[in-house]
Amino acid sequence: MQTRNKIFDDISQMMTNAMGVAQGAKTEAETAMKGMLDRWLADRDFVTRDEFDAVRAMAQKAREENDTLKARLDEMEAKG
Repeated sequence: MQTRNKIFDDISQMMTNAMGVAQGAKTEAETAMKGMLDRWLADRDFVTRDEFDAVRAMAQKAREENDTLKARLDEMEAKG
């Protein structure tokens, strides 16, 4: 009976160790994939959200200024 418990203890320990190894491999694979994705994204000419929002605000302001100038030109043409 004592031998049987030792075998179960050994099997249990092996399973615990295997799960630890599997968890470590999973973490390592995730880290490697994240690194690859970060490098791939860095090689592209993507802009950050902040940069996009800044350019968008500049374009909106330019549109508003163009509308104001067009209205002034239309007013001048109507008078002239």
